[in-house]
Amino acid sequence: MHSSPLTPPRNSKVMKTKFLTQNEINGTTLAQAGKILQGGGLVVFPTETVYGLGANALDASAAEKIYAAKGRPSDNPLIVHIASPADANKYAFVGEEFKKIAEAFMPGPITVIMPKRDCIPSAVTGGLDSVGIRCPENAIARSLIAAAGVPIAAPSANISGKPSPTSALHVKGDLDGKVDMIIDGGDCTFGLESTIVKIENGTVTLLRPGAITLDMLRELFDEVLVAEAVTNKLKDDERPLSPGMKYRHYAPTAPLYLLSGTNARRIEYCMAADSDTLLLVYDEEAGLFPNHKIITLGSLNDEVSQAKRLFAALREADSTDCKKILAPMPLQRGIALALYNRMIRAAAHNIIELS
Repeated sequence: MHSSPLTPPRNSKVMKTKFLTQNEINGTTLAQAGKILQGGGLVVFPTETVYGLGANALDASAAEKIYAAKGRPSDNPLIVHIASPADANKYAFVGEEFKKIAEAFMPGPITVIMPKRDCIPSAVTGGLDSVGIRCPENAIARSLIAAAGVPIAAPSANISGKPSPTSALHVKGDLDGKVDMIIDGGDCTFGLESTIVKIENGTVTLLRPGAITLDMLRELFDEVLVAEAVTNKLKDDERPLSPGMKYRHYAPTAPLYLLSGTNARRIEYCMAADSDTLLLVYDEEAGLFPNHKIITLGSLNDEVSQAKRLFAALREADSTDCKKILAPMPLQRGIALALYNRMIRAAAHNIIELS
């Protein structure tokens, strides 16, 4: 019996989690991790985007363990990770559009949603008849999938709603005792989850922006649609077609507010903030706030560095005693669109318009 979407199952069992250090990663230990997955267990592994919480994608009961460990609503679909783009046809009905995307961007930080084959249980897809397929660039991830001999269903390896983990220590803080193994592959290269596109009747729609940008996709296809949920709230009665669309995501404990306006006006507003407010600022601005609590987000004109830093900064915010967080509003173009998409959800769409 599947859990209600609004009342995710509780994982009351505490287990001994094996922590595999970077020096311990080899063919033998990855084979051990693969056996855990074959047996219905949970293994956390690194990717180039964020860490994934993996289970056998062909095993419905294993997928349900993911929802329990994360406290994740069961109508929020999981992404299926494969070792080679050529394996996609085993699990989804693949068309020319997928082949075009795979040739251009796979292995890499992109997920493609297509009609699923019957071997993928509905517990993995949130009850949808489609499935998201991804071939990660990270070599450890692909070696693990190959060692397991099965596709791996994996959302981000964090407690549901919290910032996604970009290091194994982030994962350990959230999931130690709830999973069988955590593989430490170092810090993630990009730091935001994969781009997600849906292919339906020959139409390509962007559902979640990431390192593969809208402009890059539009170089492949004459038309790429953008789902309204990329920048706006999903309606209460609307089903999420991909992870991260419906529920409050990536959020620190203290309420986050995005400041919309010029950099000069934002800095002026932040300077007037009270002592209980934490400021997320660009590296170049750090010296402007000697009397405030600040966390840096990366360089002002380097959106790639901001993407890599964002989730770590939001987690760092939770180690402070702040009552409120102020952050700059990203632009809605290029990689910055991915930042905007994550930050607008972390802030629960709370925006302060600065005149």
